Amino acid sequence: PNMSVVINARIVAFAVHALAVVASVMLFVWSICYRGGFAWESTNKTLIFNLHPVLTLTGLVILGGEAIISYKSLPFEKRVNKLIHLVFHAIAIILGILGIYAAFKHHNEKHIPNLYTIHSWVGIGVIVLYALQWLYSFIIYFFPGGSSTLRRDLLPWHIFFGVFVYVLAVGNSVLGFLEKLTFLEKSGLDKFGSEAFLVNFMAIITILFGTFVLLIVYSKSPPSVEEDNYSYSAI
Repeated sequence: PNMSVVINARIVAFAVHALAVVASVMLFVWSICYRGGFAWESTNKTLIFNLHPVLTLTGLVILGGEAIISYKSLPFEKRVNKLIHLVFHAIAIILGILGIYAAFKHHNEKHIPNLYTIHSWVGIGVIVLYALQWLYSFIIYFFPGGSSTLRRDLLPWHIFFGVFVYVLAVGNSVLGFLEKLTFLEKSGLDKFGSEAFLVNFMAIITILFGTFVLLIVYSKSPPSVEEDNYSYSAI
């Protein structure tokens, strides 16, 4: 049976784009207005850490989500959409790696132990799986490219692993918001203050963003006249 949700993916994509803007604005307001801004080098190590949530959320969740829905949300021909899909995911990985580096740099310069929380463990898993998924997909679907049969047979696995890694990324972002807020509240932040509410709402917006991305993944593909329509699919 056809498991696709019957919706207009391009209309739902507007909700995804809108939530991306809202999440980004909230993230920058939090980082700049409440946390003091950004820096690669600073005596105030908080400014180094602030790069972590901005780079990882913007990369792995927002750009990653936009990459996932590109096949169904953009009006271009399949070849162009495939390139956009590939490039967006590549940028997402680069931003994710830089974001994780910022967290390690912050910890090392403040002499805080690394990799002692579930958020950090899952985060390392996400970036490794994301990179492996991109590499295998590049080889099979882009260059040198597998046969039509191989691409068709591997597509369900490509989609499954893509969705799995993306859900992990969204879930781990929410876990990161919780972790940071918990540390801040232990340091005296008002549990019912504006910053606490902002962080909690950011987590909710992130969940909603991921939900709409998945809704588009499981929506019916737009019509295509190309022969290998099977590849004009979710991811």
